[in-house]
Amino acid sequence: MSANYSALPTISLPPTTDLVRLDQRPHPPITLHSAALEVMTDLRVVNPVGIHQGASLREAHDRMISHGIRLLFVHDGDGQFTGLITASDLLGERPIQCMKEHGKHYADIGVGDVMTPRKQLEALSLGDIEHASVGHMVATMKQMGRQHALVVELNPGSGHHELCGLFSTSHMARLLGMPLSFIRVPQALSEIQYSLMHAI
Repeated sequence: MSANYSALPTISLPPTTDLVRLDQRPHPPITLHSAALEVMTDLRVVNPVGIHQGASLREAHDRMISHGIRLLFVHDGDGQFTGLITASDLLGERPIQCMKEHGKHYADIGVGDVMTPRKQLEALSLGDIEHASVGHMVATMKQMGRQHALVVELNPGSGHHELCGLFSTSHMARLLGMPLSFIRVPQALSEIQYSLMHAI
């Protein structure tokens, strides 16, 4: 079969060769009229960052910091999706409530103690997203009062719904160049790090 293909030519790297930086590549400006899909993190393309439900809050914090994100997908020992944990969960009242109600030390609190379980989560349908604009998403996030929104689609092969997308108000705000502060969330990863360092 290789006889049907010819090798491609190579060139010596010029001295001005740089690594591509996706955040500096030109892209069409995002407005409220843009398609919602343009601001959705497509989990069919981007591998979601997860963490085991038995992991410590420190581990969750470290993973958020290292990946530059504010949300982790939680899974059990079989790799099954069991919930979400956000930076707001780590910094909010949930760890304190867990310490009071269960008499645990902060270091003994696990991700499963403060995450939002799957049964309590809501999601948007990919079919609706495909016909929506960024403005629709801003209105939706404002009504939900949340920092993140999940998107699902039905897998006809398995008959199961699958998480296929994620919206983040901070990501939308960055692309729109306007503030979208519907709820109190950590404004920077350094704030997460500072707060958690002093909580432990």
